[in-house]
Amino acid sequence: MRIALDAMGGDFAPERPVAAAIEALQQYPAIEKLFLVGREDAIRAELAKCPAAKSVSDRFEIRHCTQVVEMADGAVDGIRKKKDNSISRSVELVKDGLADAVVSAGHTGAMVAATTIRLRTLPGIDRPAIATTIPTESNLFLLIDAGANIDARPRNLVEYAIMGSIYSKEVLKYESPRVGLLSIGTEEAKGNDLTKETFKLLRQAPIHFVGNIEGHDLFERPVEVVICDGFVGNVVLKTSESICTAIFHWLKAELMKTPFRAFGAWLSRNAYKAIRRKTNYEEYGGSLLLGVNGIAVIAHGASTVKAIRNAIRVGMEAKELKINPLIVEQAGKISPLLAESEANVAISS
Repeated sequence: MRIALDAMGGDFAPERPVAAAIEALQQYPAIEKLFLVGREDAIRAELAKCPAAKSVSDRFEIRHCTQVVEMADGAVDGIRKKKDNSISRSVELVKDGLADAVVSAGHTGAMVAATTIRLRTLPGIDRPAIATTIPTESNLFLLIDAGANIDARPRNLVEYAIMGSIYSKEVLKYESPRVGLLSIGTEEAKGNDLTKETFKLLRQAPIHFVGNIEGHDLFERPVEVVICDGFVGNVVLKTSESICTAIFHWLKAELMKTPFRAFGAWLSRNAYKAIRRKTNYEEYGGSLLLGVNGIAVIAHGASTVKAIRNAIRVGMEAKELKINPLIVEQAGKISPLLAESEANVAISS
């Protein structure tokens, strides 16, 4: 297994990506080679701080590049104007067959653009989508798309449903994952033009489609795969993250108000720790960009060392489970349905 890691990606780069790379090499012997892509002087300075780096020095390699796509840069402009950037150079290692997966905690839009332009999408897939795992009380569900494409067509959401079903079955191990379309009501007639047309197509797709779901269903009556466009998905993801953080802060403040409450909190500390682990994004690492002709993992910009290390693990798992060939197979089955739908739309317009 060979991994390309954007060492300059993230709010705390290159410190955290480099430290995560060393931890990954120590914990995952299946990694034959890990490429650290970025400014060589900065990477070497961080390696010098890691005593364990010497023990795995034969399994990592520095690939120097001179530029970084900053968060203030436009996604496409960033990779076009800064041709020697760490995201593009990392993706090129996958394109050239030198790496099996690419991982970055850098600019999400640039990562989506670079992988789409350089790796292209899989046959039968029009646009890629970010697949993010979210915990509930009873299960884990996959939110797709979590921000790759803010303007999607019905065919894109159907493709997301196919890809999400395969991921849920192969990685999360749900035998027959239920797919719900996120809308403003459970009735078929509720929603906007995008969700209404998508609903019709999903009923004909080879998936376990259960209909529309609403926002409160995400955690009260969760399904295994939630489908939406990237605009809605990104809002849902960031809102969920902020609510989770806020609840822990509120809880801590209330529990510390009296000695009696504080003692009760101490007695329940293991339960609180278990919930925090379950809701901690670090445990899940990164989100797969499904639909591109390669393995690409997008990590949170503020990722810790542990989170980036787990993002590397996510890339390894995706490669080992051979998700992409399964996506191509299922996408081929729905291509006639999607072509007919878009032909009808063209005629009616």
